[in-house]
Amino acid sequence: MKAIQIPELQKIEVIDLNSPAAPAADEVLIRMQYVGFCGSDLNTFLGRNGMAKENVIPGHEVGAVIEAVGANVPDTLRPGMIVTVNPYTNCGHCASCRNGRVNACQHNETLGVQRDGAMRELMALPWQKIIPAEGLDTKTCALIEPMSVGFHAVDRAQVQDIDKVMVIGCGMVGLGAVVRAALRGAIVIAADIDDEKLALAKQLGATYAINTKTEDAHQRLTELTEGLGPDVIVEAVGSVPTYQMAVNEIAFTGRIACIGYAKQDALLPTRLFVQKELDVRGSRNAMPSDFRAVIHYLQQSNCPTDQLISKVIKPEESQQTMEYWSQNPGKVFRILVDFTK
Repeated sequence: MKAIQIPELQKIEVIDLNSPAAPAADEVLIRMQYVGFCGSDLNTFLGRNGMAKENVIPGHEVGAVIEAVGANVPDTLRPGMIVTVNPYTNCGHCASCRNGRVNACQHNETLGVQRDGAMRELMALPWQKIIPAEGLDTKTCALIEPMSVGFHAVDRAQVQDIDKVMVIGCGMVGLGAVVRAALRGAIVIAADIDDEKLALAKQLGATYAINTKTEDAHQRLTELTEGLGPDVIVEAVGSVPTYQMAVNEIAFTGRIACIGYAKQDALLPTRLFVQKELDVRGSRNAMPSDFRAVIHYLQQSNCPTDQLISKVIKPEESQQTMEYWSQNPGKVFRILVDFTK
């Protein structure tokens, strides 16, 4: 069967793998239709992802159809069903797992990063990781996982309808945070350096948009929050300047949810942690409930999913596509690889 592999720095290629046999008793065999490239895949391609295994098969944003089920799989999962995948593992023994926060397992191995991923025609996975998505098509299913990461950050920040929420970074994950915060009734302020992304953020529920490259973000926030600052800031970029912005602009007693991985440590005004009595919370991956919430949203809404998909490519186009993305990082929401042909 056809698969995609990253064998070395800035090289990605199509390889041939043996097709899996019938699924084990507790497994589901799924046939991939669309699998999304995400920022972690781009960083692996560029040699910037220290967590990725060597010669990794990327991919953890899945839209697939069940091909076959093992003997012990519950009858809620049946051949022919459209599904997505929870791509994380959890050990069941670390502090995170013991506390019920399995998304942050100390020993997590995400598909396409610490273990080979979904960029292949067929894959067998434990049935517990298969998530039905009734009423959605497989292209839309490939958007569920990144949106769920943004949903989870809003949950971590305990956003309420009385909050003014700033989301820094309007890629797919940030847009998930915009959607979830708006669904909770908050006033959402989207911030990015790309006007197209900001326009889409407003379409998805943001009340205000700030282009931090061309506008004075502090002045705009002062105007929009009556000088108080946002009650919540979701950092969805992962850069030193955006982390510094979050700490400087957050309101006193505000809450910051941190999604982005900064490439280097940020020098932060730690006195503000104390003076503002801040809650600074990491937000990693997503919980099963976040996946369900995204699926419910996509089932019930008129989400412009076509606008979230920048490009659909064949596996053989992966090299040139990654080269383009690396040169134009701000112009891509999601690139899907089509395994249907």
